[in-house]
Amino acid sequence: MPSKKSSPPETDRRIRTTTIRTKTAGPRQVPLVFPEPVGLIAGVDEAGRGPLAGPVVAAAVILDDKKRILGLADSKVLTALARDKLYDKIREKALCCSVGMASVEEIDDLNIFHATMLAMKRAVEGLRLKPVKVLVDGNRLPNLDVLSEAIVGGDAKVKSISAASIVAKVTRDRMLAELHEQFPQYGFAAHKGYGTPEHLEALRAHGPCVHHRRHFAPVAAQFAVDEGVTLSVQVQ
Repeated sequence: MPSKKSSPPETDRRIRTTTIRTKTAGPRQVPLVFPEPVGLIAGVDEAGRGPLAGPVVAAAVILDDKKRILGLADSKVLTALARDKLYDKIREKALCCSVGMASVEEIDDLNIFHATMLAMKRAVEGLRLKPVKVLVDGNRLPNLDVLSEAIVGGDAKVKSISAASIVAKVTRDRMLAELHEQFPQYGFAAHKGYGTPEHLEALRAHGPCVHHRRHFAPVAAQFAVDEGVTLSVQVQ
């Protein structure tokens, strides 16, 4: 009985099919195997699509196969302490990593989806080393000049994307902690700009600040209230 050869892992190849015709069996489907390009692979992820305030932040990371980083996982399942420790390890051991952002103004002008794609593009273009392929968490891709692939749930499946999710999350959280120093009344250090009950109450009490996203519903509603108050005062 012939020995069975093990197949390469799915991550190492892309399988498509084509139709061939043989003299004896007629048309049949056969697999075509396209090997992955050889070279550096970058993982990309973002943080901050859902909050009511602050920029959206993306990171691109190329890991070093010779310097393993234990504990990489989707940033959302890690504690803040674990993320901070892994962030330092990634910065120390990765071949290179880059952060790209889209500002609140760009989010309001472009919408959050296109602003996120812009932040990802900036992160990839900021890499010191050019990858042969980019793996992006999710089901959509930014406009890049390099081969790229979207992977749903990639932050939990692909180590380089996990690393990117951690770098993006820690970078953004630290930015919001700095905003808290300027605008302590909103509690940015605690909720990082997300629409928690405390944040919504602060919006009602103090109105939006320049770092709030004007077109996100709770912020837009508060802007409408504030503008209505201003209008009534002017009319009087």
